[in-house]
Amino acid sequence: MSALDLIPGELGVSGFWSEDHGSRLLSAPALEVRRMATVMTAHRARFVTITALPGAEEGGVRMSYHWDLDGQLLTIATCTRDNHMASIFDLCEAADWIEREIHECYAVEFEGRPHEHLLLRPGQAPGLGLRGEDE
Repeated sequence: MSALDLIPGELGVSGFWSEDHGSRLLSAPALEVRRMATVMTAHRARFVTITALPGAEEGGVRMSYHWDLDGQLLTIATCTRDNHMASIFDLCEAADWIEREIHECYAVEFEGRPHEHLLLRPGQAPGLGLRGEDE
């Protein structure tokens, strides 16, 4: 079996990969992202980035984690729970900047990490930068 065949089961996902704009997509609403990071790095996948899209189920943020596995782009999509998501930056150092950016733009609280400002001005609350509002 190939890594692509093994990954869904190792993530505890009962779905299959689908094709989506040049990427293989796996939808995993109840994904444990730290488990995902461990599984993907064990398969020697390289973390690429996270994309966030507001307005997902129940007002959450859709989080799509992008990985490169032997030249194939893999996207594993999930959703925040009460605008919280576990951090993976200690498992994938490259996730540091994008987690900080998503925190500032969408007010997602990444559990297990400090939040150092990237773009926010002193006193500006997370989530305001994207909407363009001031305090």
